[in-house]
Amino acid sequence: MGSASLSSEDVVESFVRSSGPGGQNVNKVATCVVLIHKPTGIIVKCQEFRTQSANRQRAWELLGQALEDREKQQTLFRKAQREKVRRQNRKRSLPAKERMLQNKKRNALKKKNRRKPKDLE
Repeated sequence: MGSASLSSEDVVESFVRSSGPGGQNVNKVATCVVLIHKPTGIIVKCQEFRTQSANRQRAWELLGQALEDREKQQTLFRKAQREKVRRQNRKRSLPAKERMLQNKKRNALKKKNRRKPKDLE
């Protein structure tokens, strides 16, 4: 996805007053920037700097990074799912197949021995 496909129409941008140290400037000026990416619901809040413009630029960078991270996670998840299906669908090795058949025969014998003899029925 990346910052190339990040459009301003998909983002709600708002400015709020910062909190924490900063004295009168923090109390007077809305320097904290909050970005909400509507399609994904990702919220980025930046109040690192004293100026709104610096915080705005940093918030957009953080949003781009968050979207890239999300895309990477989704790609890895899809890859893991494909790998899981591939492992599930592969055929058993010959020794594994023989072991499985031996276990089936053993269990069949156990069940057969649990049955009542036909002459007692």
